Amino acid sequence: MSHFRFEGREISIRPGQTIAAALAEAGELALRDTRSGAPRGVWCGMGVCQDCLVTIDGEENMRACMVKSAPGLTVTRQAFPGQTAARSIGAKPITAGDLQELTPEILVIGGGAGGLSAALSARFAGADVLLIDERSVAGGQYYKQTAEGAGPPLDRQQREGAALVADVMASGVQIMAPADLWGAYAADLFFVTHNHQTYRIKPRQVILATGAYERPWPVPGWTLPGVMTTGAMQTLWRSSRTLPAKRILVAGNGPLNLQVANELAAGGANIVAVSEAAAGPGLRTLGSGLALALSGPALALEGAKLVLALKGRGIALHWATRLVAVEQGLTGLRATLRNQLGQDIFVEADAIALGYGFSPANEIARALGAEHRHDHDKGHLVCVRTAEMETTVPNVFAVGDGCGLGGAPAARSEGLIAGITAAGRLGRSVNVTALAAANADLKRHRRFQKALWRLFDAPEPGLSLCSADTLVCRCEEVTKAALDAALADGSPSIAEVKRRTRMGMGRCQGRNCGPLLVAHLAETQGRPMDEHAYFAPRGPLKPVAIGDIVSAGKPR
Repeated sequence: MSHFRFEGREISIRPGQTIAAALAEAGELALRDTRSGAPRGVWCGMGVCQDCLVTIDGEENMRACMVKSAPGLTVTRQAFPGQTAARSIGAKPITAGDLQELTPEILVIGGGAGGLSAALSARFAGADVLLIDERSVAGGQYYKQTAEGAGPPLDRQQREGAALVADVMASGVQIMAPADLWGAYAADLFFVTHNHQTYRIKPRQVILATGAYERPWPVPGWTLPGVMTTGAMQTLWRSSRTLPAKRILVAGNGPLNLQVANELAAGGANIVAVSEAAAGPGLRTLGSGLALALSGPALALEGAKLVLALKGRGIALHWATRLVAVEQGLTGLRATLRNQLGQDIFVEADAIALGYGFSPANEIARALGAEHRHDHDKGHLVCVRTAEMETTVPNVFAVGDGCGLGGAPAARSEGLIAGITAAGRLGRSVNVTALAAANADLKRHRRFQKALWRLFDAPEPGLSLCSADTLVCRCEEVTKAALDAALADGSPSIAEVKRRTRMGMGRCQGRNCGPLLVAHLAETQGRPMDEHAYFAPRGPLKPVAIGDIVSAGKPR
């Protein structure tokens, strides 16, 4: 078996494992130290939070969840703050014009369900398509493809995704992955780094399929190593076939938690409990359940099977119950669950999957100036689009969860509509029959999604579960007490709160704390939750090494 070294210890690796997966399997969950010296580990599992940074062969700020393991590597924990190797020293100044330019007819940003469908439909219409994705294997968070060498697809969902990816590759779509798009300055001006080379991209049409990331709700202890998002734990299993621990608690709100609990249990984990904030089946949810069954009977049946499967496995499912605290115990993590009667349930686990729904990844759309409106029922911004999926920025289309969380089936339909329409703008023939079918499917998928979230409707706790010393900003370690102090002398704007506390200035660039702060300011100050209530998008949209930017497209 192959190995790499971590802090002087040999770590066994299996094909397909990321650095994070191999370390988790070896029981190494603490990967870096914060400014205060607190340990951190995997949180989001998708390269957004930057909590899993490690040093690999002397190069710091490497995301363990995004880097494949390989024999002979030397990996160490990263002390705060970590420094990037100064590859730019001595390089001559460059301008954007010095970068290699790519000119696809259609640029698709994101390789999930919506992006793949958009790319495929546009390519079938005869367009020249470039798809870029930040992960090495396309498929997105819904299809979560198995890494090369890790094994065959686990289920129908992965097989369906594998078939879609194969169709896209066979169609002639150009795929650039893994790639980080860090600059979006106009509909025809994007900057992307791929294999330490930086490119300027000038497309004629753009389709944004950026997806979403999981929305956290802070509780005491939520930053401890071993506490991660439900999606992160699912990625470890579905992509790398790795269980982060044997005893696992799954907590939060939404059907993904039920799915992941069953998947992990089938993989050999001991699911000690599932805590679901929604009230569960009953007379109040009868109407939503019927609407769900009518709009998507097959998916509704799969959902019912998830609940029955938990019962069949003897896994306790606590409805109307929330995780309210986590402590480091002698033999693992000690979690406190609280039900609607105020009664506490104490659970011991080695790892905790925490998921309370999602937030749209809309930074690129907002940076380009696409109009967004706040949806009170959904609790987040929704991108304003035409029936053809075009945003308020001409020639920029947006599909999938990045626009307002409609689910993967809806994303596929939206992608097909956007791909056909964008290709039509270039003079390609429009498949009217396929377009009509996609629109009909989209209406049905949207009805299903609406009924699904009525079924899982639960009050959002906001910052109400925080103690004074609970961190509300993971990156800059801003506590609830520090935030309260910043708000004590009036009604400062979100920009002023940012200046006073540094919330939103960390490596995740406000993706975790931003939505929480917006909701808190609306609740405590009565501020409107419109587009201007959020942190403004700022470049670079993702952390990028200066050495990569000034490489002028030349490989190191």
